[in-house]
Amino acid sequence: MTFQRLPTAPSILRRLGSALYDSLLLIALVFIATWPFIAFFGDSTHGWRRHLLQAWIVVVAGAYLVWFWTRSGQTLPMKTWGIRVVRADGAALGTARAIHRYVLALLGLAALGLGFAWALFDPERQFLHDRLAGTALVDAKRGNG
Repeated sequence: MTFQRLPTAPSILRRLGSALYDSLLLIALVFIATWPFIAFFGDSTHGWRRHLLQAWIVVVAGAYLVWFWTRSGQTLPMKTWGIRVVRADGAALGTARAIHRYVLALLGLAALGLGFAWALFDPERQFLHDRLAGTALVDAKRGNG
């Protein structure tokens, strides 16, 4: 994938701060989304119900992230920390690309976080899922993106 030279990527520490803040919001969202699931399906600690609940959580978290990435390029924590996700050419993300980025990020997380550790060695400090999805994180505080 060919990338044009994008504006400066936010620091790793800012991305970690944003990720921590996003994880707190996602935890609250998962608690809220789990209530109707358990009310409908009952005990979901074993068997197929457990797997269905896990899939539901992945879908809810993905819907949250994809919604914000496609609307403004930023979740609330990303706005707070001055980070925006854009396409490799600097344009806004469409739904398909945002879903692609989310799925690749899940795979990078499942691979012991190696997809995220990639940013430590990437010349432009981008995550592996951003490289593969044709997206990039840019510093929104500097008027980028």
